[in-house]
Amino acid sequence: MREVSLHVLDLARNSIEAGASNVRVTVEESGPEDRLMVRVEDDGRGMDAGTLERASDPFFTTRTTRRQGMGLSLFRSVCERCEGGMTLTSEPGGGTSVSGWMRLSHLDRPPLGDVGAVVQALACEWPMVRARYEHRVDDRRFVLDLGELQAELGDVPVSSPVVLSWIAEHVREQVACLGSTA
Repeated sequence: MREVSLHVLDLARNSIEAGASNVRVTVEESGPEDRLMVRVEDDGRGMDAGTLERASDPFFTTRTTRRQGMGLSLFRSVCERCEGGMTLTSEPGGGTSVSGWMRLSHLDRPPLGDVGAVVQALACEWPMVRARYEHRVDDRRFVLDLGELQAELGDVPVSSPVVLSWIAEHVREQVACLGSTA
């Protein structure tokens, strides 16, 4: 995948397909540590130890619609190629957490990409999935919680076209205001 945001979208889709009702996406950029970290956490059905052990194998999937599960292995590969790594934790009934990190200044690090579109895609899943996006750049922080946004909107759903458009643009603007270099 050419952008980190596409990995984030793939991880979030995995969460939704695993029955998650809450998905949290965190992106952290640290200039002093020269590190970009991405985490996707959910409260889905989780994985047993055997599935967890095989989850990042590109030729393993629990899906019946295809025989490969490339997402986690591709994410791990890009993280390792950029002097980072990936951790995957999960337990049955306890959800899953995927964290990947890489050197922010690494020549081969893909750009972050359009995280506004990722949050917009998650908002399309409302009300079945409540999503929260947090982006940190050093000591600055932006958070958009779709549940809190829905409370402010009242009868207008976050999945309405006008709100979806606003969400994508708002996330893009706020990430730029943070001084994102990813």
